[in-house]
Amino acid sequence: MTSEPATPKTDPHEILATAQAASGRRYLGIGMLGLLGLMLIYIAVSQAPALQWRLFLVALGALALWMADRMRRGTATRIELTETELRDSDGTVIALIADIDGMDRGFFAFKPSNGFLLRTKNSAPNVWRPGLWWRMGRRIGIGGVTPANQTKFMSEIIAAMMAQRDMNAEK
Repeated sequence: MTSEPATPKTDPHEILATAQAASGRRYLGIGMLGLLGLMLIYIAVSQAPALQWRLFLVALGALALWMADRMRRGTATRIELTETELRDSDGTVIALIADIDGMDRGFFAFKPSNGFLLRTKNSAPNVWRPGLWWRMGRRIGIGGVTPANQTKFMSEIIAAMMAQRDMNAEK
């Protein structure tokens, strides 16, 4: 009779992997959006287009500045992977590991840059943290301005956790 090796009990809240925005990519993304917003507003004020075009350019410029601020706030946190959940460092639960149904890391997947796509069993409210992660229903995109090595490591751990979960479910 063979005995299985005892697996050590770990803290379910211990952080196994993290992914955070690379500072260069973060500042470049925020800077480009901010510069676009300022340029659009400058063109609307300095040129003499028709009133509807002026309003359109000002609205588009304001939208770009708002997006830059959203990206600044969104990339200030980091993504943390624990044994039970994938969460934002501000405490927002992105997905429970038990709820993850599949993962797509392929070249042609609709996923963020340097990231991966998760599919969950249950739908959740839509959330968007520009440059870091987004959730639309059952799909979750992780990545953006994060380094590829951090998100690849995180996706490998999630894949191993899913495989172990599936093996335990078969027993």
